[in-house]
Amino acid sequence: MRTVRRRREKHLICRTNSQDGSTSQNSSPIAYEQNMQEKKDFHLDLWFCLTLQNWILDFGRPIVMIMLPLEWFPLNKPSAGDYFHMAYNVITPFLMLRLVERSPRSLPRSAVYLCIITFVMGASIHLVGDSINHRLILSGYKLHLSVRENPIIRDLKPASLIDSFELLYYYDEHLGHLMWYIPFFIILFIYFTGCFTTSSQLNIPLSGKLLLGPSAVYYWYLVTEGQITGVFLITFFAMVALVIHQRNIGLSPDSNGLFLFYSFSLTVLLVVLWVAFLWNDPVLRKKYSGVLYVPEPWSYYTSHIKNIL
Repeated sequence: MRTVRRRREKHLICRTNSQDGSTSQNSSPIAYEQNMQEKKDFHLDLWFCLTLQNWILDFGRPIVMIMLPLEWFPLNKPSAGDYFHMAYNVITPFLMLRLVERSPRSLPRSAVYLCIITFVMGASIHLVGDSINHRLILSGYKLHLSVRENPIIRDLKPASLIDSFELLYYYDEHLGHLMWYIPFFIILFIYFTGCFTTSSQLNIPLSGKLLLGPSAVYYWYLVTEGQITGVFLITFFAMVALVIHQRNIGLSPDSNGLFLFYSFSLTVLLVVLWVAFLWNDPVLRKKYSGVLYVPEPWSYYTSHIKNIL
């Protein structure tokens, strides 16, 4: 009886140690040290995959829909961009979970899982709204005009149909974006909180420096097209405040933390340049009349470039 009890206690101890990340019977101290070193190294594979799939599956999604012949994807069937969006909704949360797992410090799992669930739900809402919105563009819908001002919408009968299209616009451009991007930036910030070390000699490797530009350009597109400038700035200023606080207690961002922080800093610069470039645009000024004037790139395309091409 005592032998059985000892085996049970030993099993519970080993199971607890494995959940806490400490060494157990099945993991040697050497393997544990190697695992911890991998978490401290620059995550080139994850950052590269995130940047690549963001450019292809998100930034490239509307471009593919425009370039491919319409007869390949009838208006009553999913387009190539819709399939890109479906792949994005699966691959991105998986990569972000892998990124959180690589954190040298233990992060709140419940918060991460809740954010991932909300992220997938918001991105899925946006998938439907954006798919229909693209078909409206092919039918003459103007992104730089409001729903009721669009020529193909304002003459609909009965007039209650216009309310339905406004609801669709709300799901696509407001609710879908907020449920998609707020959890996205919360996860990145949670990951960033674990990217601090006592060493002050850490730098971004050359491979990471080469990824800074593409990463920042994508975040610029995310902020401007997604109309989430406020969410992004809150995240960025929270990161700045965290860096200042951690430096006061002798900690500095590691290579992964520096990569994320510099990417966001470059994004702020790109957004400022974009706003300055379109500051006096009368057409876009009319649509984006809120406190934060940050026009969408595709609205600029439909108002100034599409007719030229």
